[in-house]
Amino acid sequence: MAKILIVDDDTNICELLRLYIEKEGFEAAISNDGESALKKFDSFSPDLMLLDIMLPGLDGWQVCREIRKKSSCPIIMLTAKGEVFDKVLGLELGADDYVVKPFETKEVIARINAVLRRSGKGGDRLDNKEVSYENLVINLTNYELKVKGVQIDTPPKEMELIYHLASNPNRVFTRDQLLDEVWGFDYYGDSRTVDVHIKRLREKLEGVSEKWSLKTVWGVGYKFEVKD
Repeated sequence: MAKILIVDDDTNICELLRLYIEKEGFEAAISNDGESALKKFDSFSPDLMLLDIMLPGLDGWQVCREIRKKSSCPIIMLTAKGEVFDKVLGLELGADDYVVKPFETKEVIARINAVLRRSGKGGDRLDNKEVSYENLVINLTNYELKVKGVQIDTPPKEMELIYHLASNPNRVFTRDQLLDEVWGFDYYGDSRTVDVHIKRLREKLEGVSEKWSLKTVWGVGYKFEVKD
């Protein structure tokens, strides 16, 4: 039974979400502000967090930052506006998905199930998701990136992005494809976040091997190029 932490200052929204989440067979807990959310996160150990952006005290952005310092727990942001800036910032801070208010509870449940599946907590996880090349091992099961045998601290979305590219060598992906296939977001105009993640990965992987590289295909997107 997956555990879901609901964080929103609107008690009516929290109770409605709790009702539907528990009806789906999940265990739910509620926090109404940022400070208590961080404490509840430690005591409840959720498998996924629904996190409102506009919270009293610590806002959702700050809570997301703090969670990402210690955990890769999936986070779905709840935002009152579908602004591009909100989505990009959420992605860059490590959010896994977002839902715009007002929302249908069925949509929230569908997104929870999708994110849990992608994070390996939805019951269909593969035994071992690993790809390796010269001086590089990417293990998505354990979320470990090893460069020349040394484990490199890598945020979850960077791990998922490099795993996706390296699992499909020499295939070119557009930014929108990567957003859809790695983040699970189906929207347009927010591709800047892909560039940010690629830049961070390049800093970790620069000069590691002459047999492969993270390439920009100008005017199209990116690929993990493997040389014969």
